[in-house]
Amino acid sequence: MEEKPRLARLTAIITQLQSKRLVTATYLAEKHNVSVRTIYRDIRTLEKSGIPVVTEEGKGYSIMEGYHLPPVLFTEDEANALITVEQLVLNNKDQSFIDNVSSAVEKIKSILRYSQKGNADLLSDRVYFGGNNRQEKSSNNLMKLQSAIVNFQVLNIEYVSSKNEKSSRNIEPFAIYSTNGNFLLIAFCRLRDDFRVFRIDYIEKIDNNGSTFTRHAMTMKTFFEKYIKK
Repeated sequence: MEEKPRLARLTAIITQLQSKRLVTATYLAEKHNVSVRTIYRDIRTLEKSGIPVVTEEGKGYSIMEGYHLPPVLFTEDEANALITVEQLVLNNKDQSFIDNVSSAVEKIKSILRYSQKGNADLLSDRVYFGGNNRQEKSSNNLMKLQSAIVNFQVLNIEYVSSKNEKSSRNIEPFAIYSTNGNFLLIAFCRLRDDFRVFRIDYIEKIDNNGSTFTRHAMTMKTFFEKYIKK
């Protein structure tokens, strides 16, 4: 990867600082193919320009909470990629996911340059992916599960297995991944005292009792090596 011109790199760093809670100098250096020392200089330049960069010693950088820069304009290719993502999402089985992504893309369209708006609408009409979009939506739980993952919330679920066996379980949601058009939830099941995989469209009911759990030391890489590769 070639090093970006400095102005383009500084603009990208601002975007990355706004999109993440905390960003390390090492991450930025690898992202932009420069040295960590160069990133230090870039951060100082941003600070001198009035950008309120917060430095957490030994951890990384963030933008002062509550501070927002005007939205960065999208390139034609970036706008087209977002429209394509929306069309892919429309084939999904989870209605809550579809509703939120469509709403987000609508807001993104609102800040496109005038010349791009018509192109975005045209592309929406010309991009089509076959699959589940003609089928009845079979779940409405994905967004609730995503929230539980980031907030470490214990959930009680009513689950029906592929063998039509019903069970009630208290779970600690860990991660979500997709395969063959279905979203799968990885969670620590307190009933089985181990990690399990649940098809999200097989979850009939979700209740949040207000309790939380301690973050697991598990990583996705470890999970797949320990449970999936077997």
